[in-house]
Amino acid sequence: MNKRVSGLLMISCLLISMTAACGYEKKIQSSDHDYGSRKTGDAKMLGGKMYGTSSANNPHQHDNNFFEYSNTISNEVSKLGGVGSAIVMLTDKNAYVGLALDWTAVGTKSAGHTDEQDRSGSSEGVYNHDTGSQRWDNRQLVTPYNSLFTVNDHSMLSDELKQTVAVKVRELAPAVQEVHISANMDFVNELNEYAKEAWMNHSLTPWLKDFNTLVKYQFAGGKIMPQKIKDYDQIRAKNRGGQSIIPNL
Repeated sequence: MNKRVSGLLMISCLLISMTAACGYEKKIQSSDHDYGSRKTGDAKMLGGKMYGTSSANNPHQHDNNFFEYSNTISNEVSKLGGVGSAIVMLTDKNAYVGLALDWTAVGTKSAGHTDEQDRSGSSEGVYNHDTGSQRWDNRQLVTPYNSLFTVNDHSMLSDELKQTVAVKVRELAPAVQEVHISANMDFVNELNEYAKEAWMNHSLTPWLKDFNTLVKYQFAGGKIMPQKIKDYDQIRAKNRGGQSIIPNL
């Protein structure tokens, strides 16, 4: 009799442990620490897709009439697991999000894709493996060496990560039509340059044409990248006293 009771107690303990373990696993999968489970019924993916193109066959979706940096939304997205830094721009139509990723979550990239950074120098005690330099180029948010990491194309990001980011953006900016998200290094760095202009209370209006060119290149099959802000600054420095070369001014 005692053996039977002991057996029942053991089975009960096992069932409780399994239930607790399953509950813990489900909680992790539903959190912003796991973007890689990709299982049917994942809480992060319930409901409609919140990111990417929703206005089908609209060739003018990225012809924005203005854009502005959102410090509040950038900070909130930066708090999400897996996101080291985020730059969010709002327009009259859309939200555009540039992500620099970190190692605080799993599955941030879609399967089989690698990031744009070379970290081989870390094992050699240098920053730049190609040149042997120990110095970080702090003029950019993301660099090709030992920094936060990025991926070349937005399709290389986990759908769960993009959904989580888009939901957060829409919570804070419910009027946006579309949320477009990329962790491309050039895209992130250029959004960061626009953010610097905003931090200095400079108008972003002179950069609207370049901004639209940038987002079309990233999200709508555009064929050209705009001139980078830092390139304009270098040209301006060489032509002090001459006519301004800032576009649309």
